[in-house]
Amino acid sequence: MYKKICITNRKLVKGDFCEQIKRVLQKEPDMLVLREKDLSEAEYEALAKEVKTLCENSSTVLVLHSFPAVAGRLGIRRLHMPLSAMLSMTAEEKRYFTGLGVSVHSLQDALLAEKNGASYLTAGHIFLTDCKKGVPARGLSFLKDVCQSINIPVYAIGGIHEDNIRDCIRQGAAGVCMMSEYMEN
Repeated sequence: MYKKICITNRKLVKGDFCEQIKRVLQKEPDMLVLREKDLSEAEYEALAKEVKTLCENSSTVLVLHSFPAVAGRLGIRRLHMPLSAMLSMTAEEKRYFTGLGVSVHSLQDALLAEKNGASYLTAGHIFLTDCKKGVPARGLSFLKDVCQSINIPVYAIGGIHEDNIRDCIRQGAAGVCMMSEYMEN
């Protein structure tokens, strides 16, 4: 069975963000990555506290994004971040996390992330997506190359929806990440 991961983006939500998170949790994604990259650390921490409370009574694992110190203060042991940020972490910082996800956009990035302690990757963007307007999709062959070249789980991201999930899984992905499917529905 493959995993489904919700990537948040409160700018896509019509209405209250926390109410949308409640609706998302009813769909039972395996993970929820709180990705709100435009927030300051203090703003992010306040939002993460609210979302942590919402996730506590669900089967969905909360993963914070880009703020290791916030994760530490909130006792959250899963973090997702860009490759450059993960590479700047010390070995001690990395050891705190039971799950350390990294976003990759090339096979070289994937190999480097795995070598430096990532426990899973998001690889993309696989299909055209409004989040990356004007940027060509990397495609299913890219996803297959990454999945065949590393030994940690790879989750496809970018333009994923119910009609193309199986295509990603057939390339070796352990699951998929979706933003619009969760934030707009």
